[in-house]
Amino acid sequence: MSGLLAVESAGALTTVQDRGRAGLAHLGVPRAGPLDRPAATLANRLVGNDPAAALLEVTWGGLALTSDTGVWIAVTGAPTPVEVAGAGRGSGRAEWLPAGGRLRLGTPVTGVRSYVAVAGGIDVEPVLGSRSTDTLAWVGPPRVQDGALLPVGAPHAPPAPLDTPRPPRPGALRVVPGPRADWFADGALDRLCAASYVVGEESNRVGLRLDGDPPERVRAEELPSEGMVLGAVQVPPGGQPVVLLADHPPTGGYPVLAVVHQDDLWQCAQLRPGDPVGFARLRGA
Repeated sequence: MSGLLAVESAGALTTVQDRGRAGLAHLGVPRAGPLDRPAATLANRLVGNDPAAALLEVTWGGLALTSDTGVWIAVTGAPTPVEVAGAGRGSGRAEWLPAGGRLRLGTPVTGVRSYVAVAGGIDVEPVLGSRSTDTLAWVGPPRVQDGALLPVGAPHAPPAPLDTPRPPRPGALRVVPGPRADWFADGALDRLCAASYVVGEESNRVGLRLDGDPPERVRAEELPSEGMVLGAVQVPPGGQPVVLLADHPPTGGYPVLAVVHQDDLWQCAQLRPGDPVGFARLRGA
């Protein structure tokens, strides 16, 4: 440990995330990890961290913390006002936070989730091989609370302010047919892609809940619980699709009409309630 971050305000929801605990779904353990992976990768790169280093995922801003040592930090993801040691600073670049200085994040201008990387990474104790917090079963470190003290590891490399890849531009969520597309009427996937949906109020790290025209089912019986993948578009009995995200349960009992391409899942992290959502069938799928 090379320092400590003292959290004065954790905001609405702040969690520690790394690349997640892959390979444990057969034990009923969700993967977790950052919802906006390109933004998290960029934040770590900016401060010279290994891509697998743990960082903070901040939902709706409101984070305020101080460091007992000088450290490089970077904020990415949802554009938000950033204040470092009392001065306005930018996002998407490395900033020096002096010892005793305060980092403060305002409310995002657009999007939902911002990422704060610290040189050396958030060095909390791993759980099942990962420092990610799973908000479904609360496996991993507890959610960050006001007054928390977060250990910081030793810096890995100098900040890298140049040649930083940016996330792709947002657009329709590209999908391929799901394993239970035959439970829906012919052409249901094409109609899903032609329809307009909006993000529901109950969306979270488990799933992006959508409101709009329900896909038409041709089979009404219950489906035995089966394995679910990241990005699966499940259709519960109410008919409103749900895109399963990082903290989704490993199994589910509702038919999956489509699966969102992994390169587009980052967009789900930044969609606000009421935002429009569209799907597009992946070419050749």
